[in-house]
Amino acid sequence: MNSITASLVVTLCVFAGGVGGLALHRIVPKAHLTKETQDVIRLGTGMLSVMASLVLGLLIATAKSSYDTADHDNRSYAAELILLNETLRDYGNAAAAPRVLLRQYTAQALRDVWPKPGEGPVVVENREAGQTLEHVREAIRALTPVDAGQRWLQDQALQINVSLLRQRWLLIEQNGPSVRPVVIVILVSWITLLFASFGLNAPRNGTVVVAFLVCSLAIGGSIFLILEMDNPFTGILKIPSEPMVSALSHMEP
Repeated sequence: MNSITASLVVTLCVFAGGVGGLALHRIVPKAHLTKETQDVIRLGTGMLSVMASLVLGLLIATAKSSYDTADHDNRSYAAELILLNETLRDYGNAAAAPRVLLRQYTAQALRDVWPKPGEGPVVVENREAGQTLEHVREAIRALTPVDAGQRWLQDQALQINVSLLRQRWLLIEQNGPSVRPVVIVILVSWITLLFASFGLNAPRNGTVVVAFLVCSLAIGGSIFLILEMDNPFTGILKIPSEPMVSALSHMEP
């Protein structure tokens, strides 16, 4: 289930809770709707409202942190690619082979995560691309420095390449949701119960129904943002591709 579908389902559940509360007012016996009973319900829903607000804020903060971390790691990864290319450029024409392989890897990584229309994303994990990055390291190790300067550049290039391999696997391991679906299900259940209690005590008119609809859309929108930011390499709010595009442009011969 994608984030748009999930947010629509949440909106319907919350709105159904509010409308269901309005309908319950006609079914529940009058003896169960006394002022004392309503006061107890308000106390319970007040506590539930605080808990739901705290959990919702925590989920938004967690998803935002996950999104920002992925964005920062992606920019750092692109910067490392540029640095490796510049190091190989400084080495000289003898490093043309690893530079070509590095350019091929960067182009493949860009296509994997930000595909053209009609193509499906690979989202970081691509064995062929990983093997290309390994071949870059092999090509660097195969270089034969002629002086101390080239030897230093070779060592630096190997260190950057190892760093890229490490960051690549970190991005792969970090890929995936950090917000568990069961947490969202529990949260939506709480909010649905809250709206049912609101409807039980609310007057029956069109203004209340419209208010329930607007609030339900707002809750669904918040769930949409959580799910989108929790999957930074997919969806509408996917992290921008500009860093990788810039890295590839720096590798042009």
